[in-house]
Amino acid sequence: MCPSGTATAGRKRKGASGRPPTGSKRRRAPEPAHEASGWASLPTDIVGLVSGRLLAEDVDYLTFRAVCSGWRASTSDLGILALRKPQLRPHGWIALCDGDGAPLDSDGEITLFNTRTVWRLRIRLPDLRCHRVVSFTDGLVILLHKRTTAVRVVHPFTLATVQLPPLAPAFRNAIKDREALFSMSAFVCSSPTAPFSVVARFPWRPMVLWTQPSRLSWEVIHHGMVELQNFLPFQGLLFAITKWREEIVMVYPPRKISMAYYSLADPSICREYLVEVVGRMMLVLQHGNDDRACPKYAFRIFEVDIWRQKLLPICNLGSRALFLNTDRCLCVPTMSLPSLYSNSVHFSVPSSPAVMHSLSSGLSEDLAALCRIHDMKEETRPSVRPFTIADHLLTYCNHMEWARGLMFHEYHHIPDSFEELKEKIKAQCSQVHIPRTGTGGSKAKLCHI
Repeated sequence: MCPSGTATAGRKRKGASGRPPTGSKRRRAPEPAHEASGWASLPTDIVGLVSGRLLAEDVDYLTFRAVCSGWRASTSDLGILALRKPQLRPHGWIALCDGDGAPLDSDGEITLFNTRTVWRLRIRLPDLRCHRVVSFTDGLVILLHKRTTAVRVVHPFTLATVQLPPLAPAFRNAIKDREALFSMSAFVCSSPTAPFSVVARFPWRPMVLWTQPSRLSWEVIHHGMVELQNFLPFQGLLFAITKWREEIVMVYPPRKISMAYYSLADPSICREYLVEVVGRMMLVLQHGNDDRACPKYAFRIFEVDIWRQKLLPICNLGSRALFLNTDRCLCVPTMSLPSLYSNSVHFSVPSSPAVMHSLSSGLSEDLAALCRIHDMKEETRPSVRPFTIADHLLTYCNHMEWARGLMFHEYHHIPDSFEELKEKIKAQCSQVHIPRTGTGGSKAKLCHI
């Protein structure tokens, strides 16, 4: 026989164990106060490591926040950091125009397109009608106030904003050409050696202006450099090409860092472009004639190591396509855009506003041959729609047409007979005012390099 104590221990007490009686609620033991679950339970250094690696792998900030509520909560209070930290910017996003001659700011909304994921979003920005959209850098919107010329930088998804001083005092003292204001572009620069700054340029004007949020005015950092073209924001710095000297120069910070290259061709028939390809700076040299009967083009592509003063030849772009212009250039992955050819280059020449050249076959195609709307004098047909993704991307690379809301392949040249359109553009420009400064206004300080 078992001992009585053992027998008693073997019997089940009523309600002591097993399933609780119907209607009763099981009380959970309270979790220790020092323990947490989910994303919040990870140490800060691990959270930073995970987020840093994700963002470094080109996962944009919007996608990062959309993973779960915990990740979204951990990034919701970043505010201004979403602008200052390059890894938190919405990389891969560009703004599209509708092609109706309406600027991006006409209805208070802008259409954003992601070149990697092919997402398309319509974003409403506060007070957009009071501003002129000047440019984009890493998905950040740069706006110019139409009445005060104050500049602001806006993150289109978080609406974090950096306010910058008015451009009018420096513009009146340095640029002195109202028409130049309508063709201006700007770039955001931010790196460990260059704090958050904005650089403004005016095509065919010898001035480059610069400011920071903590400053009260804009200053001139380059003077007399008319030949600067094809500005490229790269790793928080700003580079450009000097056409006739065949040099790549650092525009901001204004250091004496440059690198010579040799096109081995007459500069009048050779074009140079700077473009970022998968985190690397590339120099593209375009050679060829513009003979309508038999045009021939050739390209040479080099990876630029400006610190070691080296050019490394690149033979193949892989599953990517380049869109080139002296205003700005784009590198676009083609895996999500089947209408684009891999290992190809899109550009424009005087005889055609849209040409696609295959680096694999060496053949070129005139993409605008069947959609021209005028013969350089009179209208020949209505606009051919819908626009292709190549039309939109090439327009984005041509700053003047993009800012006016015009498709580049249609309006790279506006005939004199298009009087209504010219009046419309003139009316848009009249909305921007350059206020006069008082006698005590500060003058632009020249900083020669």
